[in-house]
Amino acid sequence: MHSELEASRARPPILKRVFAAAVLVVAIALALKVAIGLVMAVFWTVVAIAVVIAILWALKTLLW
Repeated sequence: MHSELEASRARPPILKRVFAAAVLVVAIALALKVAIGLVMAVFWTVVAIAVVIAILWALKTLLW
């Protein structure tokens, strides 16, 4: 006994594969964006620390 509900749920496997590929592309893009953001945050933190150290060194050299 096949009901009409079972017949309406049948979808071609190609649609599932296309949807899965789209989800995968979006997930990879978001992960890449987060990873790049993390690297940039670390980079700018290091730059800020280097600037502070450079200013302190310059002040020490000029004033002491």
